[in-house]
Amino acid sequence: MGSVLSKKVNLSAYNNAHYNPGSTLKRTLWYFTNMFIFKTLFPIPSGIKATVLRLFGADVGNDVVIKPNVNIKYPWFLSIGDYTWIGEDVWIDNLAHVSIGSNCVLSQGAYLLTGSHDYTLESFDLITKSIVLEDGSWVGAKATVCPGVTLQTHSVLAVGSVATKDLEAYSIYQGNPAILKRKRNIK
Repeated sequence: MGSVLSKKVNLSAYNNAHYNPGSTLKRTLWYFTNMFIFKTLFPIPSGIKATVLRLFGADVGNDVVIKPNVNIKYPWFLSIGDYTWIGEDVWIDNLAHVSIGSNCVLSQGAYLLTGSHDYTLESFDLITKSIVLEDGSWVGAKATVCPGVTLQTHSVLAVGSVATKDLEAYSIYQGNPAILKRKRNIK
């Protein structure tokens, strides 16, 4: 047991070569587009933002609302259904695919996190897992959805909560880690 506890992280051994999110040119063009069109407080119309996302490879539905100061890592790893709302200060850190259904809400400051690191390895290797938000799901303000999590249809992740596991359909989750609090009844 002593030898296991004496091992240390060695970031000089970190190798991200297996991960290729796109060409350097494509990522650079997106970086500046994201900065000037999405991560700005200037109220650029959502229709323009949706068109720009489509030009960069995102699958975006009809009448999507994207508020100011939204950060999207890679639009080519993003799909958004119809009538979805994305609030101010949302960060979609999509190193892997993020699928957002129709009629979903990402409230202010919500964070979708698709990447992490393998803390059991000296080299601290990158791990990426997709996120799925099924139709009608709601991620509350300042809430975080972790890699590999699915919010099943019409589930709710309450304000400031952290989803580390899948959320059941028509259920409300709260806390860190988020736990089931009650069923969601839509009238």
